Amino acid sequence: MALIAIYIAAILPQNLAPTIGTLSDKAHHVLAFIVLALLLRFAYRITYWHALVLLIVYGTFIEISQYFTPNRMAEIKDVLADTVGSFIGLKLYKYLSKVI
Repeated sequence: MALIAIYIAAILPQNLAPTIGTLSDKAHHVLAFIVLALLLRFAYRITYWHALVLLIVYGTFIEISQYFTPNRMAEIKDVLADTVGSFIGLKLYKYLSKVI
């Protein structure tokens, strides 16, 4: 469900896309991929590296989709923000799995 919701939010026209307060576009990418990384690791038995690769591929897929979507732009900076969010989420999972 989270994958679908994030994909839909990413390909909606910019004026219809949801926002979280006054956060920048890159902050939205980071937060979305922190959530995806946590959900992926808590829900499935998947290694850190497999999760990271899957999340980067998913972020790239979103950007390729945006290239073909009217009123949206594909940016390599968005893939980098997705990667940063994935990395943070996976590190956060490592911490939380020890605490919980």
